[in-house]
Amino acid sequence: MIFRHCFQETLSLATFFRTGILWVSLLFGTFTARAQTLGSPVDLRCEYLTNPLGLDASQPRLTWRLDDSRRGAAQAAYQLTVGPDSLSVSRGSTAAWTSGKVTSDRQLVTYAGPALRPFTRYYWRVQVWNRSGAPALVSRVASFETGMMRQQNWQGAWISDSQDEALKPAPYFRKTFYLPHSVKAARAYIAVAGLYELYINGEKVGNHRLDPMYTRFDRRTLYVTYDVTKYLHPGKNAVAVLLGNGWYNHQSTAVWDFHQAPWRNRPAFCLDLRVTQANGSVATITSGKDWKTALGPLVFNSLYTAEHYDARLEQLGWNIANFDDASWKPVIYRNAPSTNIVAQAMVPIRNVEAIPTKTLTKLNDTTYVFDLGRNIAGVSHIRAQGPAGTVLRLKHAERRYPNGHVDQSNIDVHYRPTDKSDPFQTDIFTLSGKAEDAFMPRFNYKGFQYVEVTSSRPITLTASSLTGYFMHSDVAPTGQVNTSNPTINKIWWATNNSYLSNLFGYPTDCPQREKNGWTGDAHIASETGLYNFDGITVYEKWLADHRDEQQPNGVLPSIVPTGGWGYEWGNGPDWTSTITIIPWNIYLFYGDPKLLSACYGNIKRYVDHINEQNPTGLTEWGLGDWVPVKSKSPVELTSSTYYFVDASILAQAAKVLGKRADYTYYSALAEKVKAAINAKYLNRETAVYGSGLQTELSVPLRWGVVPPELKSRVAANLASRVKADNMHLDVGLLGTKAILDALSENGYADVAYELAAQETFPSWGWWIANGATTLYENWPIDAKSDISQNHIMFGEIGAWFYKGLGGIKPDPQRPGFKNILLTPHFVAGLDQFEATHNSPYGEIKSAWKKVGKGVSYTVTVPPNTTATLSLPVAAGQKVYEGGKLLGVASPHMRLVKSRGETADYQLVAGTYQLEIR
Repeated sequence: MIFRHCFQETLSLATFFRTGILWVSLLFGTFTARAQTLGSPVDLRCEYLTNPLGLDASQPRLTWRLDDSRRGAAQAAYQLTVGPDSLSVSRGSTAAWTSGKVTSDRQLVTYAGPALRPFTRYYWRVQVWNRSGAPALVSRVASFETGMMRQQNWQGAWISDSQDEALKPAPYFRKTFYLPHSVKAARAYIAVAGLYELYINGEKVGNHRLDPMYTRFDRRTLYVTYDVTKYLHPGKNAVAVLLGNGWYNHQSTAVWDFHQAPWRNRPAFCLDLRVTQANGSVATITSGKDWKTALGPLVFNSLYTAEHYDARLEQLGWNIANFDDASWKPVIYRNAPSTNIVAQAMVPIRNVEAIPTKTLTKLNDTTYVFDLGRNIAGVSHIRAQGPAGTVLRLKHAERRYPNGHVDQSNIDVHYRPTDKSDPFQTDIFTLSGKAEDAFMPRFNYKGFQYVEVTSSRPITLTASSLTGYFMHSDVAPTGQVNTSNPTINKIWWATNNSYLSNLFGYPTDCPQREKNGWTGDAHIASETGLYNFDGITVYEKWLADHRDEQQPNGVLPSIVPTGGWGYEWGNGPDWTSTITIIPWNIYLFYGDPKLLSACYGNIKRYVDHINEQNPTGLTEWGLGDWVPVKSKSPVELTSSTYYFVDASILAQAAKVLGKRADYTYYSALAEKVKAAINAKYLNRETAVYGSGLQTELSVPLRWGVVPPELKSRVAANLASRVKADNMHLDVGLLGTKAILDALSENGYADVAYELAAQETFPSWGWWIANGATTLYENWPIDAKSDISQNHIMFGEIGAWFYKGLGGIKPDPQRPGFKNILLTPHFVAGLDQFEATHNSPYGEIKSAWKKVGKGVSYTVTVPPNTTATLSLPVAAGQKVYEGGKLLGVASPHMRLVKSRGETADYQLVAGTYQLEIR
């Protein structure tokens, strides 16, 4: 069992256990001490972060939950109190702003008080009233702190050591300054073109990795805020910065031409260190000409390939006040990379989990192969001792050759090196010879399970010499699945591993070969991500990247962000529907329309462009059902279906946002597209689309293209087709997204489960049976191409466990799980299932176990929500709660409708122990 307690500069982070293949979430992310009074508001967040620092939002969003397990628990009214004085807020003083008592059950409220001031900590609390008329219950006081707020508040200058983008060694920077008084509070605000590490008085500030997050640098630059109070002291201090290239100065060459990005330059930074001293005075230490710079031991760094580090060049104490920097050089001024420098308001990337070496193989005196026992995204940390100048090469890979050496042939295919100086996924570490040296890349990550270490001289290494670190955006777990089928459990775990391995401030396709923000992979896996992790801050940032990249005519590139590649290949409705699907999913899962509103104009331009180019309603723009098992469905069918999805979501968004004319127009457009698809591809007599392939049937069924009167027949044809294919998959990326839902939502959950649980080729279980700890890019494990072993594009199954087996879905009419749609399926072949999802209101639980000929079913509905439960009840069976026959007029679980072998109930908040027998 591994326990990790993380600290973050926003003063919160998920703390969680991982044991075996189960991930236990601590209630939507941050642990909050249980309030004394049942019904109290807890888990207060601002902009979906706990006590965040450095926000630029002028009207931040405030959220909370209720700690109340009672039946029917609900909020009747709330009152917010916000102000810069914690005592005034805790007392509800008139010195603070208050919303007044608002009769509402909302737990997501936008701040509407006086204009927020920059560099100010605001405290807030919420009072809630329940429906019983009892006195108000008050939360503990939380806080948020504003950052720059406006561009003109920056005082520092953008500086660097050069403008030579070809210069390989990383630049080091330092400055000393004097503080006459003790420090009351201090904040560092740093914006970087590239990547950085910040040091104060010899200590690295914080535990973030790869800051700032990747953006379209010439259109939006992110800055990060740190509380650095503890690092400073009266007297002489030193602040230091190490810069890395990141995506800003891509010195490695691959097919996506990032080395030709229009923003490319030598990394640069701007820093304001704002210190409030004990006497109340404020001193701001800034980046400028009084800084010095030098090169050092980090002689090469590439986010894409690796790092090269020469420990002989270390300058000990380079980041402390008394270091002699007489030989260091002056800095130069640089232009800011963009005029849009904004706060990075999101969870950071971290070294989330240490992975010890599982086995070590010594091939000879200079070659060792370390096996971590699982595939990860991240870095390796090595300790070694040897003569000065001994060179270690750490080659990272997912596979091994039969002779024991590592095999990169499945992941280096798109790399286009110009010489041999930058080997793929191979760190180069030169020992100092002084003592034991240690190295871990600062500005790089890789996808790997194996590390082959070769040395220029014989050295001794042990299994403890190397540790892997699983890196990713440190999103809090919000879901858990556990079943009686070990293969299903392993698929769920592997899916989460791949999802996290491909979350680095934006969703990627794979952590080794590309690291690209492929749009298709991301929208396919977005539900999987949202059921399992609290990812809203990452998705909001990434959709801002979409808005930066969209062309005036509405076209989006296939990878986001991009240096220019992807506008001419790989895009189209089946891929770049990210601009519609992800904002809509965020709305469904969080009940928050902000992202939908922010992207509304972009969605319109995108849909309008498709409409202009394809007036018939059909389009062939797209990649189609990528990497199918064997059968390829028509691109026009799948792309036109996603065009229908885009138009439908746009119409629904217009309705949500009160744009009636747009709702009417785009609803009609969606119907036109649907009619065109059905006119060309649907045989109404046979209820078959196209030639009846799995993808051809499941995609229209899953996305609502099939006419209502034909849904049951199309679903029956799909089930028959799966049986004809020996109960195995014959789909690619788009079909994988659709097929399990299409079956389980239309009466064939047993067939869907049999597909999901298969352990022979082609299936997810086939990968697991062959040792996979992540999801693969291709169904055959010996494929000659497209065979990354850590890909998320087939990851929809991770969401289907919640939807198809647990039956947990958000209600579009009451989003954010304000009303939960529960349709559990007690499938043949599975004896027990449990899923939990920590929604904005609290934990939802759907768990069932077969007992004899009946089923025991446990459901938890969080406080301040309701649920619509559809239970399968066979002829002759009845529903019991707590051993008592459930009456029609139960006060908490009301029978709404009985439909054949299905009974529909409306539930209030609470936990229910039901039996069907």
